[in-house]
Amino acid sequence: MRLRSDWVVLTAALAFAGPIGIASSVAAAPNGELRVCADPNNLPFSNSAVAGFENKLASMVAEALGRSVSYTWWAQRRGFIRNTLKAENCDVVMGVPVGYELVETTKPYYRSTYVFVSRQDAHLDLSSLLDPRLHRLTIGVHLVGDDGNNPPPAQALGQLGIVDNVRGYSIYGDYRQANPPARLIEAVEHGKIDVAAAWGPLGGYFAAHSKVPLSVIPIRDGDRFAPQQFQFAISMGVRKGNHALRDQLNAFIDAHRTDIAALLRSYGVPLIEEPVTVSGGHE
Repeated sequence: MRLRSDWVVLTAALAFAGPIGIASSVAAAPNGELRVCADPNNLPFSNSAVAGFENKLASMVAEALGRSVSYTWWAQRRGFIRNTLKAENCDVVMGVPVGYELVETTKPYYRSTYVFVSRQDAHLDLSSLLDPRLHRLTIGVHLVGDDGNNPPPAQALGQLGIVDNVRGYSIYGDYRQANPPARLIEAVEHGKIDVAAAWGPLGGYFAAHSKVPLSVIPIRDGDRFAPQQFQFAISMGVRKGNHALRDQLNAFIDAHRTDIAALLRSYGVPLIEEPVTVSGGHE
């Protein structure tokens, strides 16, 4: 599993474009603040208005630890970890795949999946990339770059020879606009494409805010496209060696799983309790 490239897609952009944004933080006593590294324009995860579910989760953690929250803002692209966590401008990233190699990860606090998003009035009800209708439908996917590090649905479609009817939407988008990854779901809403294959938290959140009713259905292909995976367990990330904070976060996760799940559901995040297949559990 390519954790570096997968996090780009899962959290809407980390590793493959030039650095964007200026890190800003306030030096503070670590014991008095929970110093969070976050993207200021990346709903449903985070934004500078602290309206994302990772912002709300950070507030929950801080309250439980008796701290206040402070942020270092940086667009999640190349240099994010280097300029935030590794530079010691902040101490925790609220959402990374379990085992992400640049940080020390906590226990997972949710598992989600890639999904198909389509208009309800189209009655597609797609749940597999092997559905023969995908050869004729116009399919939208997020693209990271031309170096082979695109998300699992894009790679699986390529393996199937489904290329000419696929439309790519940059995961980075135009950062001057709000929530760049939303353009993919908006294309479904406006009828520019028939279906989008998107990371679940993105698809679920923006579908819920669509003016047109949209259907969100998990992609249930298990390990049919191995080594591609469609489900991922998400954790928090701290600097390597920061075992004290990691252990505090693990204790919070264990004590607040019900509250965390309720928060995620309120943002439309599709939650997967268990992997669909045995191989899907190896992160």
